[in-house]
Amino acid sequence: MMKIAVISDIHGNLPALQAVLEDISRYGADQIYCLGDLTDAAPWHNEVIAQIRSLRIPTIMGNHDERIAYDLPVKPLAKHGPEERAARLTAIEFTRNTITADHKLFLRTLPSLLHLRFGQHQLLLAHGSPESNETYLYADHPEADLLHMMEKAHADVLIIGHTHLSYIRTIGNGQKMVINTGSAGRSKEADRRASYLRLEICDPYAATLPELFRATLQKVEYDMELTTMGIRNSPVPDFYADFLSGVLT
Repeated sequence: MMKIAVISDIHGNLPALQAVLEDISRYGADQIYCLGDLTDAAPWHNEVIAQIRSLRIPTIMGNHDERIAYDLPVKPLAKHGPEERAARLTAIEFTRNTITADHKLFLRTLPSLLHLRFGQHQLLLAHGSPESNETYLYADHPEADLLHMMEKAHADVLIIGHTHLSYIRTIGNGQKMVINTGSAGRSKEADRRASYLRLEICDPYAATLPELFRATLQKVEYDMELTTMGIRNSPVPDFYADFLSGVLT
């Protein structure tokens, strides 16, 4: 049996990443994949990137990574209120001003998608969707649209992040599956613990998805006070510390 771990949306939260990696080590994963968004919202983007690089974890370019890598403008999001819009701008500017040149170049090398194949089953790893790292696919996304994009991408299983909300959803009369890993570093769930995906590949040549693997969303405790204090003692806005600690929802 092969064990795979998929992490996403670390957002500069080094204490969370370290706790997740320790949990993955105890799990005994044979391979780790990362769906991106290594930067912004906590002050340790350089340390997070260095950790990912040192472990040679295959990583996708998230929308935050792309913005930093290519100095793209920040577009305001309608779902954000004035306080979050201002905090987002400040956090991104802090990353721009402090990321090392080498790490910035590394972000430019990241692919938009990763493909895994087990027998007749194709697993597609994306940050937001197969079409864009900025697309939000929530748990209630229309099934017909999911099936259409997965058919175009030749994917039986779509594994994503970006929303910071974890779920496992079976669609297409049980023939396909969409999994959101949740966020390792900035969960938006009521449970603010770090989240990642465990996949146990039981039979790589299985005819059906239930026979192919077991999928589990794993929640991990980490030193959240260390993260919130790190944010408050840095130029990253306190908004992100308040959010993690539950002051903001």
